Amino acid sequence: MNLVRLWWQRYFSDPQAVILLLLMAAVLFVVLAMGDMLAPVFASIVIAYLLEGMVRRLHRLKLSRLVSSVITFIFFLVIYLLLLFWLLPLLSTQVTQLLQQLPSMVSASQQTLLELPAKYPAMITEGQIRELVVIIRSEIGGTAQYVLTQSLASVPDLLAIVVYLFLVPLLVFFFLKDKELITAWMSGFLPKQRKLATTVWIEVNSQIAKYVRGKAWEIIIVWSVTYAVFSWFGLQFAMLLSVLVGLSVIIPYIGAAVVTIPVMLIAFFQWGWVPQTGWLIFSYGIIPALDGNVLVPLLFSEVVNLHPIAIIIAVLVFGGLWGFWGVFFAIPLATVVQVLLKVWPRRDVIDDSSA
Repeated sequence: MNLVRLWWQRYFSDPQAVILLLLMAAVLFVVLAMGDMLAPVFASIVIAYLLEGMVRRLHRLKLSRLVSSVITFIFFLVIYLLLLFWLLPLLSTQVTQLLQQLPSMVSASQQTLLELPAKYPAMITEGQIRELVVIIRSEIGGTAQYVLTQSLASVPDLLAIVVYLFLVPLLVFFFLKDKELITAWMSGFLPKQRKLATTVWIEVNSQIAKYVRGKAWEIIIVWSVTYAVFSWFGLQFAMLLSVLVGLSVIIPYIGAAVVTIPVMLIAFFQWGWVPQTGWLIFSYGIIPALDGNVLVPLLFSEVVNLHPIAIIIAVLVFGGLWGFWGVFFAIPLATVVQVLLKVWPRRDVIDDSSA
């Protein structure tokens, strides 16, 4: 017990540390307890946070906060409507076409696999191939059944989705326009003695802002370049695959490796083992190389560096807690932890029992 007392005195004897701990616990409680109910609010806050940089740039041009917010909101609304009425229907169509072509793809792959025992009789047998084909068909059938079940189960939620589609843009506008008012109102509920919490917020806000906006640009750039490459080669489902590649940058190290598999499989099923397939895979391989060695250093040069192990652990932990948003904010949240460990007050405590 004496050891616990000394540890508590070392890290929590400062009242500022206790205040910061209580604030963090309150935020965590709200997110965990009311995350589903407040999902559109959280989404709106994230979008407004992304757009805040544009509002500030317009504000520096001597425009009022209201005018800057309206211009930024119009820009967001155009992008939002394009995503809603152009990109999502296009992705839905390509997903449907892919599901329709899956049986023929499975048959083609089965024929290719059955030719392997004749070419490499010492390495693989026909029985092993047939067992593999049965497993693949079973997995595909189970996945299709799961997708169908989830689609039917989500029908009652369609009304809520429609409401969110209108609610989120409205909330984004008010978060942009009334940012100072909302911030001042929330500050009124916080303790006056919060110097440590303010210090942590300033540091974390700077890092998160740079990361989130940089990650948004990285997704857009990688998506656009990948779509251009896939379209130039005439690859099927180019938009669907390029969106997956763009979103894969959210999960460092793992995302790019996972999304490479469908790209290679669709290219193989479309053309077979021909030079065009090899050139496509080669061209696609250049994109993550340029992303990691050129684009990421340019966009994230001022962001706190984290060890790859810390990044992977953050993705697993926060992704498990909050799904997509947890994955998206895994690195910023890990940065928060890093900042806290760096600025958290510590006091040297003398162990009375050893005296």
